Amino acid sequence: MSFYDREEKIIDILFNHDTLRTTELAKQLYISLPTLRRDLIKLEQKGIIRRSYGTVSLKTNSADEKIPFMLRQQEHNAEKNDIAQKASAHIKNGYTIMLDGSTSACALVPFLSDFKNLIVITSSAKTSFILGEMGINNICTGGYMINKSLSYVGYDAERTVANYNADVMFFSCRGISSEGWITDNSIEENNLRQIMMKQSKKKILLCDSSKFNKTCLHNLCHAAELDDIISNVKIPDNIVNMLN
Repeated sequence: MSFYDREEKIIDILFNHDTLRTTELAKQLYISLPTLRRDLIKLEQKGIIRRSYGTVSLKTNSADEKIPFMLRQQEHNAEKNDIAQKASAHIKNGYTIMLDGSTSACALVPFLSDFKNLIVITSSAKTSFILGEMGINNICTGGYMINKSLSYVGYDAERTVANYNADVMFFSCRGISSEGWITDNSIEENNLRQIMMKQSKKKILLCDSSKFNKTCLHNLCHAAELDDIISNVKIPDNIVNMLN
């Protein structure tokens, strides 16, 4: 098993524990303690885990720190799959689709296999890789990579997106305020999302239940600019009334 495979398994196990003894973690992974220690050093250097006196835990990120992609993938997993399935109803054969670098957008990818002749434009390196494995035509923006989210931002990414037109854009955020503002802590990712919105006929927000009535650092747009919001729960009436 490669370090990359072990890394995902370590994060998956730790996501369900506040702390775990390294001996127990090694047992669950079926690897030796020396191998596990080497892996944990790498994960600690990435800012993903914290070690202390024979125990290990996932590192709690401050509000303005980028949350590692693999950790965000574990957040509300069942809800995201439910949202992705609902979102697929907005797709037709031959569509050009824009996906941001969020895990919610990435969750949509398995459902794309039901359609023919799609082109997907994404700012996510991992999403692009999975699309390629599935044989789905895609364009990855390139640009400056945010290592913890595996997504591209910056001038080069924005210039790439501006060259294309899409039928629909799917994206996510970290919070929706009660006043209808779509917010996130990453200004760079929001800047790219704004260009994706401009180049897409329809704009659809993918939003699990944890995002409502939450305000983050930077405003992306207002709910009135969106065509739809898809969630695993009933969307608050005040938000629904703001939609296009």
